[in-house]
Amino acid sequence: MTNRDFKRVALSFPATTEKAHQSHPDFRVAGKIFATLGYPDVQWAMIKLTPDQQAEFVNAEPAVFVPVKGGWGRKGATNVKLRTAKAASVRNALAAAWCNIAPKHLAREFEAKL
Repeated sequence: MTNRDFKRVALSFPATTEKAHQSHPDFRVAGKIFATLGYPDVQWAMIKLTPDQQAEFVNAEPAVFVPVKGGWGRKGATNVKLRTAKAASVRNALAAAWCNIAPKHLAREFEAKL
């Protein structure tokens, strides 16, 4: 997966906007960040999952999903090694993160279409 692929998938979710945070592109719904690109460097992205979701993704694909170091990682922030990532896995992780952050009515509408 490339940076462009990650960006395209992240922006495919309803009401998602792209902004920047600490010089990194980020993806938001209702003004809240659910993913960033280029952290800790251009080969990585970060997806904000719950700790339980993080454990599932890391256990399923440890070469792709890695907890962020420190407190953010313990709260579910998960790095994605883009070079080894498959689009379907990243889309599933982004969907989980988006649903965690999106307003409840928007998340319900999205989940109903799945």
